[in-house]
Formats: sequence, structure tokens, C-alpha cells
Amino acid sequence: MTKSCCSISSSKKAWYFAIAICLGIICGLSGIAVLEQCGRICSEAFIRIFKCVSMPVISLSVIVALANYRSDAGVSHIWKKTLTYTIGTTLAAASVSAILYVFISPSNFDLKFEEQTNQIVADTNGYIKYFLDVIPDSIFSSFAEHKVLSVLLISVIFGLAIRFIKDADAKNSVTSFFNGVHSIFFTITKFLVRILPIGLFGFVAVSVMEFKSGMNIGSMGQYFLVIILANLIQGGVVLPIWLVLKKIDPLKTFKAMIPALSVAFFSKSSSGSLPVTIEAAETNLKIDPKVSRFVLPLCTTINMNGCAAFIFTTVIYVMQNYGVEITPLTIISWIIIATIAAIGNAGVPMGCFFLSTSLLSSMDVPIPVLGIILPFYGVIDMIETSLNVWSDSCVATVINKLNSHPESASDIHN
Repeated sequence: MTKSCCSISSSKKAWYFAIAICLGIICGLSGIAVLEQCGRICSEAFIRIFKCVSMPVISLSVIVALANYRSDAGVSHIWKKTLTYTIGTTLAAASVSAILYVFISPSNFDLKFEEQTNQIVADTNGYIKYFLDVIPDSIFSSFAEHKVLSVLLISVIFGLAIRFIKDADAKNSVTSFFNGVHSIFFTITKFLVRILPIGLFGFVAVSVMEFKSGMNIGSMGQYFLVIILANLIQGGVVLPIWLVLKKIDPLKTFKAMIPALSVAFFSKSSSGSLPVTIEAAETNLKIDPKVSRFVLPLCTTINMNGCAAFIFTTVIYVMQNYGVEITPLTIISWIIIATIAAIGNAGVPMGCFFLSTSLLSSMDVPIPVLGIILPFYGVIDMIETSLNVWSDSCVATVINKLNSHPESASDIHN
């Protein structure tokens, strides 16, 4: 979600997307076998590309996020509280979206299921075996077989283990290695985003072909309603209540952070707005620079409330549309997965969309429906990024108060 990740201007990118969408619609409506086949090839090619890079990107993002943020004894308590609050707020965002999803219950597209979809449905029945399979018997097989939960488990263990390596040279070497490999895949994803209009063309073409076969699009409004309400409730209810419980005025905090929230909304880049966020926090909220300049950059990387809500809602919605049974166990599992995935989200343009696509494609769940969601993602991204920055500000404000008040200092060290 950083502006610097792609040199193409926003206006040009919008034109490329618009052209891709138009060509996809024309291709899907044409009824010409050659054009339809071209759309299917582009769609399938991008699905394969996503599957190829999905596991490394997810794994390396989690490992690097956990391994890189080591603090000395003087700020170790701030690190612990930041991590605790980050996980807590992100988990809350995913939970809010889950509750809204169950309550609103978006209807399906009435897609034509293929044999592959039926296999997915059959594979979801053995939940005990499913959770046992999370524990890998081989590191490499988890990646080769695209077992998302196993890869996340391995990545969390690796990231935490690196932090506890006693030999400083060994720790630096291992961390540098994972940073380097992560940079490689980061660069690959930048190239992928640049050619994404080709994939969008394929997804839209395949989706239009499905429309021609009969599809109910009324549920799209319900899907977007879940995401937007999840972001608004998290930002306007959950986080303010948390601030009130910490005896902090949420309205005053919000007004002080308006400059940063405005930049975040229009730039769709939480990291791009980081300098403004730090400036507003230090100038308007009087947050200690020792807190703001450690907590806010850290939160910008791992505190993705909006991303967690989007990942949960999108993955569950697409799975539901392709015949996967959505049970309470499925919902609970994906609340956890969405939280972990959001924390390890790669900092690329449309990072949440890319990560959701990777998760789905890695499980062999068809993703053409995402081609319909993509044209509207720009608006969703604005709201998500604003929520991410607002949550970062809340975390920094709470930690600053605990760090600056003697009566609360003991609470920090607990």
C-alpha cells in the first residue's frame, strides 16, 4: 500500500484498470470463442502466478515482521505493549467483520460450480484431520502443497525463534538473509502489480461469462456493506470505547489526527502518510517522540485493522460463493487467519486485495469473483487505510499515556 512501490501515476493506473475492465466486458459478452479463450488464459495465468508467490510472500512477511522489531531494555516494555495492542485491535476488527457477516449473511452469485469446487466442498468435511494437518511433517511440503495454516505456523515459529538467538552475529546473519529474500519477492510483487490490468481483464472476462449464464449480483451490496460497516464500527465504536476505558478523550484524539487521517484517506498509503502521522502525534497530541517514532512505524507495518476486516469478509464470501460450507468453526478459524495474515501483510499497492487473492488461490478456490470486487477496491482501500492510521494513533496515544504517567508505569511492565 505504499505509493513508492509503483512508479505508474494514479491517473495512468486508473486508465489502465478502466481499459482492462472494458476489454474484459467486451471479451465476455462477445461470444467469440477465441476471445473467451484469451480471457480464460489470462485469468488462469494470474491464478498460477498468485499461487507461485503467495506462500513465500505470506511467510516472509510474517517472519520479517516478527524478527526485525527487536528493542533494547529501555523500550522493551513499549514493544510488548505495542504488540499486545496491535494483535488485540486487529483481532477485534476481524471479529467485528465476522459478526456483521453472520448478521447480514450476503447471498451467493449462483455461480456454476465446476468439479474442482465439488472437491473443495468434500475436503472441508474432516475438520479434525484438517486441524491435525496444520502441524507439518515437513517444512517444504507445507509450501509445495500450499497449506496456508501450516505455513503461517512455521513462519510465526521462525520469526519468534530468530528473536531468541543468543549469538548476535548469527541472529544478524539470519535476519539479513530473510530480509534479502523478502526484498526479492517484494520486487516481484511490484512487477506483478504493474501488469495486474492483464489479470483484471481475465477475471472480468470470466466473470462476465458467468453473468451470461445467470448470476445474482444483489449480494455485492451486502458484501460491501459488511466491509464498510466493519471499518466504521471498528473505527467509530470499538477504538473510541478502548480510549475511553484508558481515560483518553477519543474526540480530541481524532481531531488532533485529522491531518494524518486525511492524507491516509486520499493517498491510500499508511506508510506514505507516516511522516504526517508522526508530526500530528507529536505536535497535536504531545506524544513523546521516543514513543511515536518507535510505535507508529511499527504499527504501520503490523497494525492492519482494515486489512483484517477485508481479508476475513472477502475470503469467506468467495469461499461461500464456490460451495465451501461456512460453519462456526470456519468463521473462528478465519478470524485467526485474517488477524495473522493482516499483521504479516506485504507493503505493496492493494496489499489486502493481493493477500486475499493469494490465500484463496493457494487453497485452489477459484478467484474470478475478485475481478468484480477489484474495480470498487479503491474506495474500500481509502476507508481501510484511514482505519489503519486511526488505530495506529490510538495505540500510540495509549502507550504514551502509560509511559508518561507514574501511576500507570507499572501497568506497562506487566
